[in-house]
Amino acid sequence: MRFARKVWKLLVAVKDALALLFLLGFFGIIYAALAARPAPGRVEDGALLLTLDGTVVEEKSRPDPLRLLMSSQGPAHEFAASDVERALRLAATDDRIKVVVLDLSRFVGGRYVHLHDIGAGIDAVRRAGKPVLTFANVYADDGVQLAAHASEAWVDPMGGAFVAGPGGNYQFYKGLFDKFKVNAHVFRVGTYKSAVEPYMRADFSPEAREDLKLVLDSQWSAYRAEIAKARPRAQLDRMTGDPVAFIKASGGDMAAAAKAAGLVDRIGDKTEFEARVEKLVGKSTIGHGDADDVPDYAHTTLATWLAANPVKTDGAAIGVVTIAGEIVDGDAGPGTAGGDRIARLLDDHVDDGMKALVVRIDSPGGSVMASERIRRAIMRWRNAKIPVVVSMGSMAASGGYWVSTPGQRVFAEPATITGSIGVFAVVTSFEKTLADFGVTSDGVQTTPLSGQPDVLGGLSPQAEGLLQSSVEGIYGQFLARVGAARGKTPAQVDAIAQGRVWPSSDGQRLGLVDQMGGLDAALAYAAKLGGVGNGAWHAVPLKDKPDTFGALLAGLASDSQDEASAYDFAGLLATRQRLQMAQAITRLDAMLGAQGVQAYCLECAVAGDYRAGQEKPVSGSTLALLARLAGRK
Repeated sequence: MRFARKVWKLLVAVKDALALLFLLGFFGIIYAALAARPAPGRVEDGALLLTLDGTVVEEKSRPDPLRLLMSSQGPAHEFAASDVERALRLAATDDRIKVVVLDLSRFVGGRYVHLHDIGAGIDAVRRAGKPVLTFANVYADDGVQLAAHASEAWVDPMGGAFVAGPGGNYQFYKGLFDKFKVNAHVFRVGTYKSAVEPYMRADFSPEAREDLKLVLDSQWSAYRAEIAKARPRAQLDRMTGDPVAFIKASGGDMAAAAKAAGLVDRIGDKTEFEARVEKLVGKSTIGHGDADDVPDYAHTTLATWLAANPVKTDGAAIGVVTIAGEIVDGDAGPGTAGGDRIARLLDDHVDDGMKALVVRIDSPGGSVMASERIRRAIMRWRNAKIPVVVSMGSMAASGGYWVSTPGQRVFAEPATITGSIGVFAVVTSFEKTLADFGVTSDGVQTTPLSGQPDVLGGLSPQAEGLLQSSVEGIYGQFLARVGAARGKTPAQVDAIAQGRVWPSSDGQRLGLVDQMGGLDAALAYAAKLGGVGNGAWHAVPLKDKPDTFGALLAGLASDSQDEASAYDFAGLLATRQRLQMAQAITRLDAMLGAQGVQAYCLECAVAGDYRAGQEKPVSGSTLALLARLAGRK
């Protein structure tokens, strides 16, 4: 009997080993297939189909394989704004593309600057004499911005369009902290540094409200001007002034109201829309098998189009490093600006013989330590006699401005948010909370700082003084870095700093920005500084090696991402609500986690960030403790 058990264990072990070898071989084959250079797909004469079923971002994030394996839902799709714009501009000059189609049925959104650049790409297609058609079940602000540039904007009969405008509410936690007697120790420099106000107040201070209103008014003016230019007959002011009355004037029919407002041109369902496109380009000659969601008209998808049109690599190389998302310590990203990761990218390529470096920034800031790590890495390019030019995207504020200081020329776009020169730190302690449960603290110290900061027993006056002095010292370094970069004294910088946020036009007037222009303008200027002259040049993005395994899992998971969702008006609002809740929890957790001194812009978050799929699990000790205490009340 004992012998039989040993034989059985041996057989089980052999079976497990064979299964493991099979799985390793299976994934090895998949990895090899993905790692191989993909062959471009066939470009079909007809329509360029851009199915934007997700968010438009500055930099696509890297999927987390572990979270994908544990999640029951695939990640939200992300589309790099530069990819979409490049695809449009290529379509404008390629005779194979007769029509451009933007399917916005499941479009979640994007920041104004990115959509503005894509709108310029749509305009280029139309100037080439090619129609651009859009379709959506319902258009929100972001979709309306893109559809305004189309020659035909279609909406489903059960849908509509609405414009809410930038802005909204932000959560304040002082009442929550007071309820549980949590002591939020706030250390900051800057009258306008409002990022800490949610832990000090129940609402915005007058200074922060004034600052935020300036930024939002600037964004709203830019948005309205773009819609008016693209669609002169659009009745945007009438629609936003009294939206309920405007809808009622059309008998409660939101689709009819959208057409009456000039925001859409035609009302029809997806079948009717596809029939219209098929009439323009003809029926597809490529078989699609059993894929029911693939339209019958002749078309080429975004991925196929980009693969068939690789970026040219003629002439001199101009490096481009992207600093997108919150700046954090460590290796995070892409999609989040991990200081160690970006510094490593810069250091790995500083000796590659590039003629210049363009630093593309789309960040509200974050960790001062990580910001300085990135700044020093950029300065190593300057020290190697390589010109550095900065290109600001939708925002380059606080830590995002800190990393811009090595630039010899700073470009910003008309709706860029910048400035927010100020720093802060928040440390929470629970001595009053624990006292309610009979927990007290006592001990022996060898110096006034022994055991400090003590989050359970409370911070000593010496610890508080040390933290405030540290914040003030870092603020002084911030002023000095900006002053040296912009030819100002620290006192002159302080007069426009104090955490205040500026639209790019004011930033240019105040000397924080040199010139209005997008990434292309910054690249051209960098090539000039690099001595390229009239010679050819090309951009070289500094990127990490692709995570093919994560990409595989993301592709498999995304197939079922939104199959059952119908984005009517209520459905779109529900999606936005889910994202807003996730972002609110993430912000609170990030602010109360174990972090150092921060240079972060609150106004940038309020101004809108539809970065779907970036929610991370809540792990902050403060939230965990509050949740436990709430369960005992």
